[in-house]
Amino acid sequence: MDPFISLMAVALSGSPDTLEAEANTASLEEVSVLGRRLNLTGEAISASQGEVGPAEIGSWPLLRTGDLMEFVPGMVATQHSGSGKANQYFLRGFNLDHGTDFATFVDGMPVNLRTHGHGQGYTDLNFVIAETVQRLRYRKGPYYADIGDFSSAGAAEFTIADQLPQGLAEGSVGEYGWRRGVIADSAEVSSSQLLYAAEWQTYSGPWSDIDEDVGKLNLLARLSGDLGVGRGRVTLMSYDNQWNSPDQIPARAVASGKIDAYGSLDPTLGGETSRHSLSAGWDAPLAGGDFSASGYMIDYEFSLWSNFTYRLDNPQQGDQFKQFDDRRIYGFDLAQSWDGERGGWQLGLQGRRDDIAQVGLYRTNRRAHVSTVREDAVEEDSLGIYAAHQYQLTDTVRSYLGLRYDHFDFDVDASLPVNSGTRSDGASSVKASLAWQPLPVAEFYASFGQGLHSNDARGTVIQVDPNSGDLVDSVDPLVASTGYELGARVFVTDQLHGTLAVWDLALDSELLFVGDAGNTEASRPSERSGVELGVYWFVTDALNTELELAYTDAGFADRDPAGSDIPGAIPFVASAAVNYNGQNGWFAALHLRHFGPYPLIEDGSVESEGASMVNLRVGREFSDWRIQVDLLNALDSDDHDVDYFYGSRLPGEAMSGVEDVHYHIFEPRALRASVRYRF
Repeated sequence: MDPFISLMAVALSGSPDTLEAEANTASLEEVSVLGRRLNLTGEAISASQGEVGPAEIGSWPLLRTGDLMEFVPGMVATQHSGSGKANQYFLRGFNLDHGTDFATFVDGMPVNLRTHGHGQGYTDLNFVIAETVQRLRYRKGPYYADIGDFSSAGAAEFTIADQLPQGLAEGSVGEYGWRRGVIADSAEVSSSQLLYAAEWQTYSGPWSDIDEDVGKLNLLARLSGDLGVGRGRVTLMSYDNQWNSPDQIPARAVASGKIDAYGSLDPTLGGETSRHSLSAGWDAPLAGGDFSASGYMIDYEFSLWSNFTYRLDNPQQGDQFKQFDDRRIYGFDLAQSWDGERGGWQLGLQGRRDDIAQVGLYRTNRRAHVSTVREDAVEEDSLGIYAAHQYQLTDTVRSYLGLRYDHFDFDVDASLPVNSGTRSDGASSVKASLAWQPLPVAEFYASFGQGLHSNDARGTVIQVDPNSGDLVDSVDPLVASTGYELGARVFVTDQLHGTLAVWDLALDSELLFVGDAGNTEASRPSERSGVELGVYWFVTDALNTELELAYTDAGFADRDPAGSDIPGAIPFVASAAVNYNGQNGWFAALHLRHFGPYPLIEDGSVESEGASMVNLRVGREFSDWRIQVDLLNALDSDDHDVDYFYGSRLPGEAMSGVEDVHYHIFEPRALRASVRYRF
């Protein structure tokens, strides 16, 4: 098999599990071990794609599971609520909220949740056990035919290992009540491999008047092995969590001394989430090529109590509200690829149903039900079909052309009958790239792509605002995007390589966070352009460094007296890391993340101040043991995870409330120690 076609088939597969049948586990292990060191010249279709392996994932000190997303260059993962809630993500000038416009997959299962109780595309990675991740593959921009909904800014695909090189048991303790235990191992069962893992975590947090009281439990079991002419796998995952939330607070409450920066105005907030899934996959050489099939069933439930405006809407009982989501998700992914002398084809079919028994918004007081704002049942179906062709035009020029069509059906049964209804929509998209490799060490790319994100099904049929009773306009079911990119990838030696990308992305409708509703709303058209640089230097086998820089110019594309700045669009992000792993068993890591000031309102008159954080890790390996110490927020920065600007009301203030910055502060410097035993 031609190596280019073989690797492109993997890069274009609809499921992150897809492997070349004849390579099987050996190929996957090679990719995973190399990670960022992998030479993608001659294989990639843009400068904005790459891979991260388990050694790299295991080397960084992580504050939360969602920080895994920061392995995507230019990505910022923050938090504006409790540990159990999905992270807040920023990339390429997007405040992605909790995931909109960035598609995320774990073992072929989509993580983004459509028509979610809290926000469109909600992406919660807390169900992932980091020690079982074998590979993270990221692809930024809408240039890839196998990814549809939510992928305008890009996509990340996490692959869970079929088996581990060694079993492990680890216990961690830390300041502010941090406790974590994990056990993971794999074993031979007949001619198959069984992987099992469990994770337990609790945490109190550093907050003045809230004990987060996190209670997190993850379970994983996976059976894989030869099946017919191919290889199959079946995976069970279970996740349960509950927590109390220290939400964002108004700056004036801290300045006046009413609370400190780690305090709260409503200490009864928090949430509960459960996610249980069954998934299966099969890869085999069929029909003169390579075939992959996967399917999944997910049972999900979510409750979240929030209060962002305090007493603005209801001076007596307060503005606390509950968001609820109870759904089942079913889906499949089929892909068939063929390779030829100078090129290859891939065809794919993907389907998904979100059967949402109940998605609701309720007014509450100290978590007790007060009234129902809206309560809906939703069925949302999608079907995507794509074809991709790669061709070696000359010895130095490759082409990639992809065509995709997505169709969506929405069916909403609302508590307010006038807001019930059905709607359908479809969109076709074109993806194209040229890769030119004039030298063995350098490759240049020109990429084009059309993408989309779906809107909340409830917004596509709405007629009356359930809060005010006012008539409102429905939103378009699908929002189109168009992206361009010029890039370069340089692989000077096995020790030094880098990437450079200059890109542009136009979006027909921006999704913005709304403070008093606690979710996102469709807004104006927008345009972004930027430049990204990544440099990776493997100084020796024991020492490596990396530097990633991203600059974005983002703005609304139309004219409006409110202004043209996009709230939450971070213009500058920098990440740097140094990793040491000596032959004497000692290892260490330093990770710096910085993001610059960004606008909080459209006219740019109010900005965040930006933020920087440094995390450190030091430890030593013994024959069967590993001891490590993590120092998180090592410089004890009091910068902010996230800032918003909107109106709220505190007791004694005017009924109209006060427009103010609301923020969530970094957690203070914290020491965590871990002991791992390998068996």
